Amino acid sequence: MKFNSKLLAEICKTPGASGFEQRVRELVINELKNVVDEIETDNMGNVYAIKRGKSNKKVMIGAHMDEIGFMVTHIDNKGFLRFTTLGGFDPKTLTAQRVIVHGKKDIIGVMASKPIHVMTPDERNKVAKLTDYFIDTGLTKEEVFENISIGDPVTREREYIEMGQCVNSKSLDNRLAVFILIETLKLLKDKEVPYDIYGVFTVQEEVGIRGANVSALKVNPDFGFGLDTTIAFDLPGAADHEMITKLGEGTAIKIMDAATICDYRMVNYMKKTAEKNNIKWQAEILTAGGTDTAGIQRMTQGGSIAGAISIPTRHLHQVIEMAHKDDIVGSIILLEACLKELDSYDWSFK
Repeated sequence: MKFNSKLLAEICKTPGASGFEQRVRELVINELKNVVDEIETDNMGNVYAIKRGKSNKKVMIGAHMDEIGFMVTHIDNKGFLRFTTLGGFDPKTLTAQRVIVHGKKDIIGVMASKPIHVMTPDERNKVAKLTDYFIDTGLTKEEVFENISIGDPVTREREYIEMGQCVNSKSLDNRLAVFILIETLKLLKDKEVPYDIYGVFTVQEEVGIRGANVSALKVNPDFGFGLDTTIAFDLPGAADHEMITKLGEGTAIKIMDAATICDYRMVNYMKKTAEKNNIKWQAEILTAGGTDTAGIQRMTQGGSIAGAISIPTRHLHQVIEMAHKDDIVGSIILLEACLKELDSYDWSFK
């Protein structure tokens, strides 16, 4: 299939910090309004793209729309901004970065801290803390107070580029999954599927899988798939057992993470489907972190038979996240195949 770089770039560029997903939500709805049978939203802002199947069993796929970001907590009398985080950050990754403050209008700022020239020797040797940083917009204090308020969201500024066969951008976590789910639903547009498909674009995953919990309660799925990035630590200095996944070695089938032990039936089904369709794959065990899969699996009556497709990604939660095009395309092909063939598998306990 042709890789739609333009769409992925637009999805990555569109801001949507946790709790402030309105722009990326609008993009998703516009992309799918003529693709699926129904589109719904709920009070939290989750988007449900629904394709009807031959029976009334339900399968839910969760792809969170939110990206890690910040929220303005204080504006001092010179117009500098203090902030808190929305999602997990390694403080050192903030150094020398541009951000966008989403106030009355979008305003560029920079993550600033004390210059090394005036640091004491002890300060130079200390590990950076989030509280060492503030946002400098370059505006006068009057302009800042006119356009920015406490509680405004802030996202990171970095363009999408391609490097060899890899894509590189901010917010591939989890805009890759948004892209994969959109492209999969487009592939299924004129195809018959066994069960009702609920492609759910969820909110607030980065702050605690909140949107997936709510949407799973609404859908009450029989089957579920999480879609998210995972660590590819195939880098200098990494031992083999630390790598989790490797770029270019195929889409990853999750076995477990810190929030979910995937249903062994679903794991086996996904492996067999990949092999049947000649899809390159690798196993993923992530001992820290969780995804929407947890909510999809458990926040439904009796639980769902759930698994996850994970996209190997280097440099997670930085503005230089990197993934391989072949792994992304493989994820789309595997998800499509799994959705089309769900009724062909023996789901009994063995």
